[in-house]
Amino acid sequence: MKPTGLIIIAALLALGGGIMFRGFLSPVTQTNPTPLPEFNLPDVSGNQHNISEWQGKIRVINFWATWCPPCLKEIPGFIALQEQYAAKGLQFIGIAIDDQEPVGKYLATIKINYPILIGGDTGIGLAHQLGNIVDAVPFTVVVNRQGQIIYRHQGEFSKELILKTIEPLLK
Repeated sequence: MKPTGLIIIAALLALGGGIMFRGFLSPVTQTNPTPLPEFNLPDVSGNQHNISEWQGKIRVINFWATWCPPCLKEIPGFIALQEQYAAKGLQFIGIAIDDQEPVGKYLATIKINYPILIGGDTGIGLAHQLGNIVDAVPFTVVVNRQGQIIYRHQGEFSKELILKTIEPLLK
């Protein structure tokens, strides 16, 4: 086969792979809500928390890491939305795919107004169980007041898209 033919085939494969990979990173809207499983994780102080502590609230559960720039970029928007909508039943929950020490150091640099749980390796498995098929961060799920996952988002979750997702639930 001529080099030109190989280049064309490689380009088509790369284009197809890119389109497929983009589909994996696109947000997935749930048409059939799925139940949020029960889980327990510690906070940075080592205190265990069960996800049911926030039952009855609209939960935005964000998997992140201290070494992930897009994750850190999302946090100020999450802080603002938590402050703005807490009285309407919105609850952000951060699950760090990290060890306690780096998370503690990061939390000393920023005032986060929502719970941060330490997930570590358990958090990676939990994120996968909740629909993170590429095991990447950031990854976010939105859970309605009935405890059902209604939205999954891989990659950075903009404030505008979060509002579009949660506003119908706040009514």
